[in-house]
Amino acid sequence: MQAAPIALWVVVTLVTLALVFDFMNGFHDAANSIATVVSTGVLKPHHAVLFAAFFNVAAVFVFHLKVAATVGKGIVEPGIVDQHVVFGALIGAIAWNVITWLYGIPSSSSHALIGGIVGATLAKAGAGPLLLPGLTKTVLFIFVAPLMGLILGGLMMVAVAWAFRRSPPMRVDRWFRRLQLASAGLYSLGHGGNDAQKTIGIIWLLLIASGHTAASDAMPPGWVIWSCYLAIGLGTMFGGWRIVKTMGQRITKLKPVGGFCAETGGAMTLFLATGLGVPVSTTHTITGAIFGVGSVRNASAVRWGLAGNIVLAWVLTIPATAIIAALAYGLSLLIF
Repeated sequence: MQAAPIALWVVVTLVTLALVFDFMNGFHDAANSIATVVSTGVLKPHHAVLFAAFFNVAAVFVFHLKVAATVGKGIVEPGIVDQHVVFGALIGAIAWNVITWLYGIPSSSSHALIGGIVGATLAKAGAGPLLLPGLTKTVLFIFVAPLMGLILGGLMMVAVAWAFRRSPPMRVDRWFRRLQLASAGLYSLGHGGNDAQKTIGIIWLLLIASGHTAASDAMPPGWVIWSCYLAIGLGTMFGGWRIVKTMGQRITKLKPVGGFCAETGGAMTLFLATGLGVPVSTTHTITGAIFGVGSVRNASAVRWGLAGNIVLAWVLTIPATAIIAALAYGLSLLIF
């Protein structure tokens, strides 16, 4: 089924809204990149956000657009998409980001966007246009990403503890304060590479639906790619400090060696997921890695009650954003 033609002013409005979501993605998920380096005292907060933002944008030179292709062409049939579906998806995702930011909950901007696309599509045409392969791997990584982060972060912690077992603690702390800059840079690179591509994907989907680019094109226009990477970098620069506190201090207390292990385990997970084209949650990934590091050091040092609240937010993200997006889809019928 071919969507009706979309007016240029509507396309411009929705692209702007998508970039607002992208900015909020960086703002909301800044904690994923900087919480550990801030909580360990390796970088001051204002230095940390500039550091993370730089690597967010630098990711444009590193990763192929496989995640953008999944979001743009692998979640729903492009032919079903119109301005109402895109509006509903973006409003659902933005609303959920605002709600979770206000409560300091590290939820997933990625799955908020996917839930928004699904909810708006269901409101328009039911389940028929949904593409199960893309949805399946996205939903699967809700569980795989934090588990991988937990395992890799924990294994890194065990390996480092064994390798430096005879080294004086002060020397180890001094080394890992330097090494944590490398691990934080890698994680920020993975964060930008995976998350910016989700907004690239939704704008690509809109441009295909409006006829401004062909579905057969291998890549979206260059201006889409650069604007999305710059928007997420700017969002990271402003930082979501409520969530930084949850991630860096309330889950477990971290030292530089723990921060290094968590970031490295998380970065490995992000690089793998981005290479596979999976729109994985950077929030889920780093949270799992922090839990892995904390549980290896001392299981009782992890606030497992807080963990339950975080996991509940993860589970609710897709259905909650789908409901909001479906309502926003109905509202958009009165606007556009």
